[in-house]
Amino acid sequence: MELSDLPTIYSITEDEIDLNDLLEKITLTSTGAAAIFTGMVRGVTTRGTAHETEFLEYESYIPMAEAKMKQVADEIREKWPVIEGIAIVQRIGKLYPKTPTVLIACTAAHRDTGVFEAARYGIDRLKEIVPVWKKEVGPGHVEWVEGDYIPKPGE
Repeated sequence: MELSDLPTIYSITEDEIDLNDLLEKITLTSTGAAAIFTGMVRGVTTRGTAHETEFLEYESYIPMAEAKMKQVADEIREKWPVIEGIAIVQRIGKLYPKTPTVLIACTAAHRDTGVFEAARYGIDRLKEIVPVWKKEVGPGHVEWVEGDYIPKPGE
């Protein structure tokens, strides 16, 4: 199968993340494993002093963010050529505790092919280079949360 035929999804959305729909889209008849990471809104944050979070507001410059998500998917394929399907989805908007905010899924023929490592790389790399901003709102506080986005030359 050609690289261009392998299913790859990357998107910024305000819609609920539908895991079943995404898995259907990135699963081939040869797929036997899927590794999935989902980030969630915490109601209690332990960053600094523990505090309550009422909701998070995510923002993004969508064209740039989706281009960077494609770059992450391309990097995954370069490092793990056996990966079959990739989904990278980030929600934006006002999101409440227990709500999935981001999903990275990678599929492969078998679980021992690097599929877990590929999904882990996907979320770590997304946090590094995809421009998504998060505002945390809780009782008596509003804070823009600094992420790990530190672009290097050429990124």
